[in-house]
Amino acid sequence: MNAEIIAVGSELLTPQRIDTNSLWLTDQLNSLGVEVTTKTIVGDDRERLAIAVRAACARSDVVILTGGLGPTEDDVTRDAVAGALRRTQVFRQNICDAIERRFRRTNRAMAEINKRQAFVIEGAEALPNPNGTAPGQWIQDGARAIMLLPGPPNELKPMFTRECLPRLQALLPPQVIRTQSYRIALMPESEVDQRIAPVYTKYKNPVTTILAAAGDIQIHLRARCSTAAEAESLLAEVGPLIEAILGDSIYAKNLDPLEVVVGKALRARSQTLSVAESCTGGLVAERITSVPGASDYFLGGFLTYTDRIKTELLGVPADLLREHTAVSEPVAEALARGARERTGSTWALSVTGVAGPTGGTEATPLGTVIVGLAGPDACSTRRARFLGDRDRVRALAAQLALDVLRRELATPR
Repeated sequence: MNAEIIAVGSELLTPQRIDTNSLWLTDQLNSLGVEVTTKTIVGDDRERLAIAVRAACARSDVVILTGGLGPTEDDVTRDAVAGALRRTQVFRQNICDAIERRFRRTNRAMAEINKRQAFVIEGAEALPNPNGTAPGQWIQDGARAIMLLPGPPNELKPMFTRECLPRLQALLPPQVIRTQSYRIALMPESEVDQRIAPVYTKYKNPVTTILAAAGDIQIHLRARCSTAAEAESLLAEVGPLIEAILGDSIYAKNLDPLEVVVGKALRARSQTLSVAESCTGGLVAERITSVPGASDYFLGGFLTYTDRIKTELLGVPADLLREHTAVSEPVAEALARGARERTGSTWALSVTGVAGPTGGTEATPLGTVIVGLAGPDACSTRRARFLGDRDRVRALAAQLALDVLRRELATPR
């Protein structure tokens, strides 16, 4: 069975409000094996919402509407759904009495307008709402289930869990969804797809999705079957084929970001890390310390933005800077060695580069980044060039630094 979610409210079409209810509902539905195929946000307009409801009912087995159940004129969900289904609305005195009692408990009189919340669509079951005045509604339209849920999360979540989940479970055929995820650093989306498309295009189940962000690709496999064993068997068939193609480019087989993967590897080895940053301005240290418990392995860092500070804090020879410039392999190596010596860390990362928009030369064009890594046995460097604005270059430089360390820690010794 497939589901569709319609979030109602003009405020959700502004940059100030985000529809988080749909994310939570998707997680709940997926746990039942129900795939959410469409999400829609509709403003407070009866006609537009009725059109959206009719379209959803024509293509989906489960339709959930969130919001728009309040007492005011811009709360249009009840009217729109009734119109879309060509059903009348029936006033329920018992619901009105319950709303009035709720107001009396807070020593307030119920406004006349609140009676609108006591109207229930013909044939619907009213869903009690102990956390608010707006009851939800469950409508069985043939084999289709339609739910009207309040917008506030503290009302929606308990109502869905208590009232809707049991009803859904009674309707659903046996089905489960199982997933497998992979993360890859610093490989273009097109290259990832070119490599693995010969594998995943052979399968309609599991479904493969590739998501791209700056310097980070996620591959999601989703298998939907009647039993968990069948779904897991499909993933076990497709996943290893993808792993064999991408090899050590895969840095996580879950959704852990690089900083978590690196931190786990350092902790497992009882090793420590320090950093020396120039063009990234502390981004590497920020990512490392965003992980709870990073103090187990991260000793600290140096923000050495100018040549003078590189020399005074980390002992980079001035003549080395004059001869090779700050953006060079010898300086990146000296920065990493200096950080390691001064902190006593097992490993030290350094990052230097030209983030732009000015400062590039023929030898070091804009976007040039050099990462240094000093360890117990040797020091190495990695040069790369990234295209994009300053923020993108800096973000990719931090990703490169963490991936350089990740690969080193993964090398068998």
